[in-house]
Amino acid sequence: MSVWMVRARALSFIIPITTLRIGNGNGSGDVKCLRLPLLSNKSWQFQLQFPQRNKEKKKRQNVTISYTNSGSGGDSASALELEVDEIRESCKMWKWKGQYSINYLVSSTPNSHPNSPPLLLVHGFGASIPHWRRNIGTLAKSYTVYAIDLLGFGASDKPAGYSYTMEAWAQLILDFLDEVVKKPTVLIGNSVGSLACVIAASESSQTLVRGLVLLNCAGGMNNKAIVDDWRIKLLLPLLWFIDFLLKQRSIASAIFERVKQRETLGNILLSIYANKESVDETLVEIIREPANEEGALDAFVSIVTGPPGPNPVQLMPSISIPVLVLWGDEDPFTPLDGPVGKYFSSLPSKLSNVKLVVLEGVGHCPHDDRPELVHEKLLPWLAETFNF
Repeated sequence: MSVWMVRARALSFIIPITTLRIGNGNGSGDVKCLRLPLLSNKSWQFQLQFPQRNKEKKKRQNVTISYTNSGSGGDSASALELEVDEIRESCKMWKWKGQYSINYLVSSTPNSHPNSPPLLLVHGFGASIPHWRRNIGTLAKSYTVYAIDLLGFGASDKPAGYSYTMEAWAQLILDFLDEVVKKPTVLIGNSVGSLACVIAASESSQTLVRGLVLLNCAGGMNNKAIVDDWRIKLLLPLLWFIDFLLKQRSIASAIFERVKQRETLGNILLSIYANKESVDETLVEIIREPANEEGALDAFVSIVTGPPGPNPVQLMPSISIPVLVLWGDEDPFTPLDGPVGKYFSSLPSKLSNVKLVVLEGVGHCPHDDRPELVHEKLLPWLAETFNF
């Protein structure tokens, strides 16, 4: 089945057929999606020519396709998927502490509400900005959206010999808000990115962090943090042995090479995604490509073998800003019946600023696993919480 696209130089997204008006007075054509500039609130009209069959003969007909980018029309919770290459071409670099290059993206539209807070998207372990490709377009309809590659991931620096910690990532987030965003921001994180956001919020005032959205928050930088889970207790000797092996350079290199093979990554992703259709070649390459860069092995070893960092159980009671917790109920890494999941499930009854939504049939990365469901819960919460 053929797909017709109109390309634009600016950051763009794919519009499904249900949001397009197609007509020429003589029927409609087989157009499945259209690529349009994201950074615009104008109406676009294109003349496409393609063959259309009838019973007697083939003939070419002009078909007009109109699309109006309006924040108030259509299904605001739908997922507008950005192209990975276009995301990367639109990214910028910021110098952290005057020495580390940090990759980031900023996206907005003229429809963004002037009083709405900016959003900062923070990825999880092994991921990067393109992991939010199914969210940025939708969120940017109403908000200025920032996304960042944490140090050691994506296109950000991976300095040799650096000791990665949760506290360092949290400080990076706070410095980014202070130096780049310069406005009170809602932090949206997944997995260890969520935990980094929690630490940042606990160390900051509302002058920098205005709200938190946690997508399957991790209990630590690695599994050694979750000592209260019988499953981890059972595996703890194995985890220590793996730490020992990873500190042997040749062994660590062999393990890392195995992990970042396409087939291995695909299997890992399939195990943590409930919606298997979301695990495609694009996703595998999003994880795999940065892993081939210099310094990626050192980052992998440091993160897996390093200190787990602060526990969210100790941090959450000190946070008074609005918090939305979204939790996929089919997450094998941080399951709802594990200590971290149980703790966050109990929070709404203890803290009035916390709202929990359990997402049925969703895995460890809800924003990419089932983005429409995440948008359906996230967008109304943002609008109601921040009164615009």
